[in-house]
Amino acid sequence: MKKKVLVIRFSSIGDIVLTSPVLRCLYQQNFEVHFLVKERFFSVVKNYPYLHHIHAFHHLPTEQLSALKKENFDFVVDLQNNWKSKWLCMRLNKPFKGFPKLNLIKLLVVLTKQKWLLPKVHIVDRYFKAIQPLGVEKDNMGLDFFIDEKNVSQKIRGMVQTPYSILVPGGSYFTKQIPLVKIEEILKTHIHQKFIAIGDSQDYDKIKSIENRYTNLINMCGQTNLDESAFLIQHAEYVITSDTGMMHIAAALKKKIISVWGNTIPEFGMYPYMPAEGSKIIENNAIWCRPCSKLGYSKCPLGHFKCMRGLNLIYK
Repeated sequence: MKKKVLVIRFSSIGDIVLTSPVLRCLYQQNFEVHFLVKERFFSVVKNYPYLHHIHAFHHLPTEQLSALKKENFDFVVDLQNNWKSKWLCMRLNKPFKGFPKLNLIKLLVVLTKQKWLLPKVHIVDRYFKAIQPLGVEKDNMGLDFFIDEKNVSQKIRGMVQTPYSILVPGGSYFTKQIPLVKIEEILKTHIHQKFIAIGDSQDYDKIKSIENRYTNLINMCGQTNLDESAFLIQHAEYVITSDTGMMHIAAALKKKIISVWGNTIPEFGMYPYMPAEGSKIIENNAIWCRPCSKLGYSKCPLGHFKCMRGLNLIYK
C-alpha cells in the first residue's frame, strides 16, 4: 500500500510552482500525494498529475482540519513553515518536517550586506530537506507547470502565430518592479522585437501610459488568466521578467529568461531554477544598500531606487 503524504504550501504562485519537483518525486517514488493550498491559488496546481487530492481553504488552513484528519496521513511535508502550518501539523498529530527557511541569515545579510553568509543552495533543494525522512531522491528534472489549454481563448491562440517575447514588468512589491524608464529602454533598444506584456490590472495601467508610443508593445496585463499567461510564455522566444511567479513558470516551461533584480538578491535562493540555456540574471551590484529587504517595499527606503534605475538592460 502506498504511503499517504500531505504537502503544505499555502501561497503564492511562484512558491507553489517551486514545490513541483517535490510533488513529482514523491509521486514517481510511489507515494499518494495530497496538497493543501489557499483557494485563490488552486488554479496553480489544479492540473498537476502528481496530486491525488487538493485540499483548498478560504481564510484559515484549519477549515480543512477535520477533512485532513480523516485522511490519516503517514507524513506531513511543511513547505510553508510558518506558525499557521506548524500549528496545523501539530493538530494533525502525524510525523512532519519543514525546510530550512534561513530567515535569520537573510536578516543578517540585509543588515550587513555580506552575501557570502548565505549557503549556495536554491530553495527547491531546501524543500527536499523536508522529505529526507521518506528516502525520496531528487531527479534533477527542474520545475513543472501544466497548462489547461481549454482555458486558453482563441484570441490568445492567435497571438502566438508570429514571433514575440514576453515582458513581465510587475512584482509583489514596488521595489521588485521594473520601472517604466527601463521598460522604455528595452523597447527602444529592441525596436524590431515584438513584446507582449503580461501581469495584473495595476500593471495594465502602468503599461497603458506608454503603449501608444511603441508599436512593438502589446499590453495584455490584467487580460489573461493564469493558463493564458503561461501559454503566452510557452510560445515566446524569451522572457524578460522581474522576480515574480511568472519567472518561475517560465523556468518550468524551460524558457530563456532574462531576470531583472531590484532590492532583493538571487542569493536568497529564488532565482530561476534550471531554465533554458542562455538565461541571464541582471542586477546592480555597484550599490552599497542592496539587499535592503528579503521581500520588498512599497517604495525605495532611500528614495533613489538605484537598484533598478541603475541597471543596464541592453542585452543580446
